[in-house]
Amino acid sequence: MATDSWAQAVDEQEAAAESIGSLQIKDKPEENGTAVKATDSSSAAVSSEVAVEKKATDDDDNDKDDKAAQSLLNKLIRNNLVNNTNQVEVLQKDPNSPLYSVKSFEELRLKPQLLQGVYGLGFNRPSKIQETALPMMLAEPPQNLIAQSQSGTGKTAAFVLAMLSHVDPNKRYPQCLCVSPTYELALQTGKVIELMGKHYPEVRLVYAIRGNKLQRGVKLEEQIVIGTPGTMLDWCGKFKFIDPKKIKVFVLDEADVMIATQGHQDQSIRIQRMLPKNCQMLLFSATFEETVWNFAQRIVPEPNIIKLKREEETLDTIKQYFVLCNSREEKFQALCNIYGAITIAQAMIFCHTRKTAGWLAGELSREGHQVALLSGEMQVEQRAAVIDRFRDGKEKVLVTTNVCARGIDVEQVSVVINFDLPVDKDGNPDNETYLHRIGRTGRFGKRGLAINMVDSKMSMNILNRIQEHFSKKIERLDTDDLDEIEKIAG
Repeated sequence: MATDSWAQAVDEQEAAAESIGSLQIKDKPEENGTAVKATDSSSAAVSSEVAVEKKATDDDDNDKDDKAAQSLLNKLIRNNLVNNTNQVEVLQKDPNSPLYSVKSFEELRLKPQLLQGVYGLGFNRPSKIQETALPMMLAEPPQNLIAQSQSGTGKTAAFVLAMLSHVDPNKRYPQCLCVSPTYELALQTGKVIELMGKHYPEVRLVYAIRGNKLQRGVKLEEQIVIGTPGTMLDWCGKFKFIDPKKIKVFVLDEADVMIATQGHQDQSIRIQRMLPKNCQMLLFSATFEETVWNFAQRIVPEPNIIKLKREEETLDTIKQYFVLCNSREEKFQALCNIYGAITIAQAMIFCHTRKTAGWLAGELSREGHQVALLSGEMQVEQRAAVIDRFRDGKEKVLVTTNVCARGIDVEQVSVVINFDLPVDKDGNPDNETYLHRIGRTGRFGKRGLAINMVDSKMSMNILNRIQEHFSKKIERLDTDDLDEIEKIAG
């Protein structure tokens, strides 16, 4: 049988690794494919060989952000929930319906084995989004949900708990589908299912990812299927491994990443159209631009909507300075002068290009400094390893491009240096990136320090426009007088 055109659209995306056969799955493979019990350890799903490999060219203008890679990176380096103090905004399908929220997992009347799994994952009480989303997701009759939340808010654990709660373990066929934009992200979700379902061995999981070949005519017995849109569509339609009319819960994760990949949006909609009218639809996205919102509305009928407002990064706790230089070499010398004052803390240095970042890291290393380098051509797991080493204090300075500007929290960072000021593709100040960059310091209520290197009239003009945008004065710093910096950095 010829391959359908819609299946070809994901070939390039899902062929990034040589073979899914490198997955180390502990359960003995069955004839009808690779199945994983929910009791398998978290290492069952992911081996170190599996990573999003971003094909990189040395882009001298910017280090382009890969949404899927950034999302996976955030999942790999998160050790715990983000401490988000902002409120959840809820738009209910029925405004007259009472709005429930919970302050403990016991209030949800979960099965004891699932409650054990929740606590085993380190959740002592529901996060902000879980407080409101879980009562909706666990309601009878089921309620559809569109939720906006960033990495680290506990949303994966929330929809995993919903899937595990709705499954009937006595029925040996797929009842829950979860679609992720890449198989690496699918495997991360699978890891959460395995851990949360550790005490619920009757529920089983299978991965619908390219490379997991099933024999024709097989009917799956696993209750939960996680995979990428192309393979999931194949399994529901062309190969009929799954009966879509029996699906109770359909989860579409990382919707903003999904629509950035050719073919995924159409495939996801095709899957959704096969499902029964009473199937619960849950869609999650970190951002909600108009394209994402239009996609969400096509996938999820009559939804409840939850938005977890992005934590506003503040400049109030960050002292900002600039240093006047005449060349890249002068910037490096000024950096060396400053570096002596920040050795007791940790610093992040942002460059505009990979080339500059590589040069700077090399120069600092030759001066005998402990420096880590992070840029977009690295595989995601390599990036995560670099960040973990920096977080553990093995290196005091991290030189990076914009790949590290968002979502990465290292509590010890007290100094951020903009070796190059952030500009967009047209050479205008990139105020949002500036905020995200210097927002790596002054976190968790601590004082922070941001130093900007200025080496031309153009960069001075950019700095002035940044000052105007934030209505925040940036003071000039004399690198011969570093007492003030030492006080803040220490």
